[in-house]
Amino acid sequence: MMMIPINLDTGQLTIDQLEAIFSVIPQELDFIDENDIVRWYSDNHTIFSRQKDVLNKHVLEVHPKHSADRVKKVLAEMHSGTRDSIEMTIPAKGKQVHIAFYALHDAQGQYLGCIEVTEDVTEFVNSTKVSNFMKLLKKK
Repeated sequence: MMMIPINLDTGQLTIDQLEAIFSVIPQELDFIDENDIVRWYSDNHTIFSRQKDVLNKHVLEVHPKHSADRVKKVLAEMHSGTRDSIEMTIPAKGKQVHIAFYALHDAQGQYLGCIEVTEDVTEFVNSTKVSNFMKLLKKK
């Protein structure tokens, strides 16, 4: 166990606590640094599986070729500061998948990279008020 605390503005967490948090968040997370290199991903990828060989590669090397121009444009806008985020929902692998990119900056406004957040939203897209109410009543 890594019990050395990491001090954050709103408290502190250990590496073990951070890893536990990332393991239960249902969204897939990928961190792309200021040079557009994939540096980290959460270990819960079920929609777009990841292997450790994506680490330290340029993001365009690991994204589908058909989206390369759009990814380049969004990253350029994030680098320049003209865009802070972009969100989209796409059909993929028989699901409705929500993908969001968020630019990350330090306290001085310097671009640090971006976080990509991917989530299967099929259940939400296909749900109704009645089905949502029934889910509240159902015990796990």
